[in-house]
Amino acid sequence: MHNYTPRSMTSSIGLPIVVIACKVFQNLLEKLMPEDMAEQITFLDYGLHSVPKKLNWTVQDAIKSIEKPSLVMLAYGICGNGLKDIKSGQHTLLIPRTDDCIAILLGSHKKYIEEFYATPGSYYLTKGWLESGSNPLAEYTELIGKYGEESAAWIMDQQYENYERLVFVAHNKQDLEKYRSQAQEVAEYCKRWGFRYEEISGSDIYIRRLIEVAMALDKKDDEFVIIPPGGKTTLDIFIR
Repeated sequence: MHNYTPRSMTSSIGLPIVVIACKVFQNLLEKLMPEDMAEQITFLDYGLHSVPKKLNWTVQDAIKSIEKPSLVMLAYGICGNGLKDIKSGQHTLLIPRTDDCIAILLGSHKKYIEEFYATPGSYYLTKGWLESGSNPLAEYTELIGKYGEESAAWIMDQQYENYERLVFVAHNKQDLEKYRSQAQEVAEYCKRWGFRYEEISGSDIYIRRLIEVAMALDKKDDEFVIIPPGGKTTLDIFIR
């Protein structure tokens, strides 16, 4: 967890803005947020998404730790039900209406659905997942240490044999060049299931809209969910 407190402005509803975000969005948020937008910013570890219950209580604890009523901008999707039943308490929550971070990194739910229908069996890589060791090759290496090669291979087959494509999403040329070799190393391992390797340019549009809506809630559209004080998240509000 990484916390810092910059100077801040208030939202359009008169509340200070607090940001709780996955570290996968740290570079984009730091680049795009106005310097004085948030009273507090907390970036949570990438790896929490792999254990939804841990993600749930970590996000809930971060919300509970905010002392005064605030507009809490959560840079997360529902993330494997990790954000299910999150209670707003005294705060107002603003959340992207997405299944996970991929739609946000691609720029829209529409783009995510286009990619899904083009190739349903797609596994996405980002620099964040590469940095955190959250990818099939890293998983296999960890499983070997726990169970041995034969059992590790069987477990991996159960998880990934129905995928068709490994997609590396990069938001700029620098990230593409820096992390391409790591992505290709993962892709080489995934050839055991016949994966093909592709690269896609990410978009910052969704993050820009999230920031815009946080500062002016009247600009909200159906790409976002707002939970009022005393409310909680439910799966049905994320369903389109």
